[in-house]
Amino acid sequence: MSFAELLTQEQVQRIHDAALEILEDVGLKVRYEPAREIFAKHGCHVDGERVKFPREVVEKYRKMIPPSFTFYARDPKFDKTIPRDSPIIVTASSAPDIIDPVTGQERRAESGDIARIAHLINELPGYDVFSISTLADDAPADQFTISRLYPALKYCLKPIRVTTTDHKDTLSIMKMAYMVAGGEAAYKEHPFLTHHYCPTVSPLSMDNLSTENVIYFAREGLPVYPTIVPNAGLTSPMSMAGTLVQGNAEFLATATLMQMVKEGTPTIYATLATVADMRTGAYTSGGIECGMLHMAFAQIAHFYNVPCGGYIGLTNSKVNDAQAGYETGMSAMGGMDSGMDMFNIGGLIDALKTFDFAKAVIDDEVAQMMKRVKRGVTFSDEDLAVNLIKEIGPGGSFIVAKHTISRMKTEAVMTKLADRDARTAWVKKGSMDIHARAMKKAKDIMNNNTASLIAPEMEEKLRAEFAGLVSGELKPIE
Repeated sequence: MSFAELLTQEQVQRIHDAALEILEDVGLKVRYEPAREIFAKHGCHVDGERVKFPREVVEKYRKMIPPSFTFYARDPKFDKTIPRDSPIIVTASSAPDIIDPVTGQERRAESGDIARIAHLINELPGYDVFSISTLADDAPADQFTISRLYPALKYCLKPIRVTTTDHKDTLSIMKMAYMVAGGEAAYKEHPFLTHHYCPTVSPLSMDNLSTENVIYFAREGLPVYPTIVPNAGLTSPMSMAGTLVQGNAEFLATATLMQMVKEGTPTIYATLATVADMRTGAYTSGGIECGMLHMAFAQIAHFYNVPCGGYIGLTNSKVNDAQAGYETGMSAMGGMDSGMDMFNIGGLIDALKTFDFAKAVIDDEVAQMMKRVKRGVTFSDEDLAVNLIKEIGPGGSFIVAKHTISRMKTEAVMTKLADRDARTAWVKKGSMDIHARAMKKAKDIMNNNTASLIAPEMEEKLRAEFAGLVSGELKPIE
């Protein structure tokens, strides 16, 4: 399919040239010394913590970025490669809070919630990747990430995206992954975790811990990609064009580092950009400008022939209401039309702070609609149906035609949540709104086929290795 363009090609070129100018004249503050050493070794100018990037160095290394990126799964049937399999739908991640599925009240998320969400995402067909949706407030102090990863592995066979804190934390989750895979060699043949970080902190800085982790995974040849997070008016210029320039410079700097570590390292031009609400400084993940920036970044990624995506289709609403629906729908469709490959879209409300089960189920149906858009319109002679239109003629009906019957389950999305009944039928079924229907579906999924996807003997080995590990059990909803 062809893609919509928010920017002209001349504007894309201007953003590219301006980003190179920023990198060459201003550069980045790079706090992690080994990263500065890598930059210096490969032709950048290093003065203390300031690193400046000659234009020819950036151009050399950005051309080494592969045009595709693969999310591997424990079950290879769930492997996904972008852009070939686009759009890839990924849950939005790392919310500290959750809407309790029983009480409907907000509370801190725990590891048992991750087990429920992992199972839900494993069963919903619209989702392709489980980026662990919440934190785990019950995690032991020294098991921050494995307390999230363990329940995710127990109940989801799809690709899992995970973020770690320091390098010790990283080594812990890799030990768990190697054990589940049957050894380090077996894991590296099919690495079912994708690692994600934000090493570039806007404006124009690189931190220590995330940068260390990106270098580690790039060197190991394991799936990893960074996200840039400029926020216009606060951490980038209060103009979308300026934010695009700065964000592009930040992406190019991080991508250049990854290629310097290991040439040909796959990555994603991933974004979480928006324009701040200057009345309060609020982070406006649901703003239409967030969608517009993602559309523009997608065009820039196409210019570089790099797969792209990011946190889009999100909402600032505190509940799963009409605001949540229109903010998700408008931005997601904009990203879809502009050719984004990956969408971190599922399940979060309140500007990425809270997970809602019903929202995740509704977003699954949104995802199926997005995939239908990507499938586009087919134009075979049979699809054009000229002979059929002649045959039926004026005043006729197509409902019993063989042409109709053969396509009735494939041409349109057969929605399960969106209500299309007559009002009388809707009233007879209980007059439920979409939130209630989605919550019922979520509870049905979370109360069925909930066996652990990790063998009992492996569970014993993991518990022996990680003393005090959370139970990670999926408990049925009363």
